[in-house]
Amino acid sequence: MNISFSKYQGTGNDFIMLDNLSGNYDALTLDQIRFLCDRKLGVGADGLIKISKDENFDFNVEYYNSDGSQSFCGNGARCSVAFAKTLGELVDATKFNAIDGVHEAKITVDGRVHLEMLPVSNVERLRDEENQEVFVMDTGSPHYVKFVDASNAPDIVDFGKRIRYSDRFKEEGINVNTVVELGPNTIHVATYERGVEDETLSCGTGVTACALAYMLTNSSNNEVSVSTKGGKLSVKAIASDKGFQNIWLIGPAKKVFDGSIEV
Repeated sequence: MNISFSKYQGTGNDFIMLDNLSGNYDALTLDQIRFLCDRKLGVGADGLIKISKDENFDFNVEYYNSDGSQSFCGNGARCSVAFAKTLGELVDATKFNAIDGVHEAKITVDGRVHLEMLPVSNVERLRDEENQEVFVMDTGSPHYVKFVDASNAPDIVDFGKRIRYSDRFKEEGINVNTVVELGPNTIHVATYERGVEDETLSCGTGVTACALAYMLTNSSNNEVSVSTKGGKLSVKAIASDKGFQNIWLIGPAKKVFDGSIEV
C-alpha cells in the first residue's frame, strides 16, 4: 500500500496526517501504524491521525498513539483542524467527531487553532507519598498532575514511569505531568505520555489538565498561559460547582512536510 501523508506538529507534538475521506486507509493495520510512527524505521511521529467522513459532522478524527493504542489528543485534534481545512472540510470554524465525543474548533487570523474540550466534572485531589497534593482528571485522556519547584523538579521520564506503572494505573495507563509556576497565570508543563511511553515536547490534554489544576488553586483565574518544551499554548475555562465548562485549548498547528511511503 502506498500512503500519501502530511506531517504536522502542534507545539512539538508531531503527527502523521492521513486524508481518509474516501476510505483509502480504512484497512491500515495497527502494525502498519506502529511502523509509520517509528522514528528509526518509518516516518516518525508521536501519533497517526486519519481524517474520515462523518454522517453528522464535518469530519471524524481517528487518533492512534505511536504504540497503536487509541485515545483523544488535544494537540492532534488541533492539527486535525488545520489539516482538514486544507482538504476543504471547513473554512474557519468546524464541528467534528472524535473518540471522546463532539468538539467545536475555529482557526483565527493569527493561525492559532481554538479547540473546545469536553466538560470536566470529576477532579480527584489526592496526597502522594510525600504528602503533597496531586490531581487526577480526564480531559479526553487521563492525567496525573503534580506541582513542583523548578529547583528540584524530578526527571519527567523516571517520575512518569513510576506513576504510570504503579499498581493503581498500570492496567489502563495514565499520562503524567509536572507543573512549575512561572508567575501569575503562567505555568510550565512537562509530560510523560502513555502510548508513547516517553516524554513528549507537548501534550494538549495534559496542558489542559494542568491549567485546570492551576485554576482550582487560583480560583479567580479563568485563563492560563502554558509553556512547554515545544512551544506556548493557553487554556480558557469557566469553573462552577459542577466542574469546568467552556474549556478552550488554544495554540499553533503547523504543517511540516508532505510525503509518501510504501507499507
